Amino acid sequence: MSRRILALIAVLALALAGLAGLAARQLMSDDASQASVGGPFELIDTSGATVNQDVLKGKWSVVFFGFTQCPDICPTTLFELGQVETLLGPRADKVQAVLISVDPDRDTPRQMAAYVANPSFPKRLIALTGSAAQVDRAAKAYRVFYQKVGEGPDYTVNHASYSYLMTPRGRLACVLPYDLTPEQTAARIQAAMAKGPRADSC
Repeated sequence: MSRRILALIAVLALALAGLAGLAARQLMSDDASQASVGGPFELIDTSGATVNQDVLKGKWSVVFFGFTQCPDICPTTLFELGQVETLLGPRADKVQAVLISVDPDRDTPRQMAAYVANPSFPKRLIALTGSAAQVDRAAKAYRVFYQKVGEGPDYTVNHASYSYLMTPRGRLACVLPYDLTPEQTAARIQAAMAKGPRADSC
């Protein structure tokens, strides 16, 4: 009897694991759909001007949420996007990187301007910040997780590491995982560009 019960438990466990995997794949599919990622936002650029989602129009945009005091993911991502710019050659004129801060308390427009002036980062880089409410609305529109960790001036912010490639129409083309090499990222951008502004994959 005990063996039968154990066998039944094993079968049920496998079934539940299968259902969980299916749900996860469905969620990833939903997250990758054009209708579920992106949308209206209002933020502040490095000049102090208020901008909205129209900054994405007319160019292919790699949208990344991070912050200037990030020790690893953010500088690595931006450094590699600088390499991607070089790999794209003449096509780089049609692509821009967009950094949206998840640390509005410290990332003032002046701080953002100083940070993105790094010559190793993309030349075509837009940095945006805003109030806590503005940043939160933008993050929710892009389904991006972030969370302040710790107290005092040395707190950090946990945040998603992936980027989004948006079409010149401001629609999602695909997700760009953090672990892609510059060559792989450039190849995906070129693949989406080859499909045109209505691309829904890359």
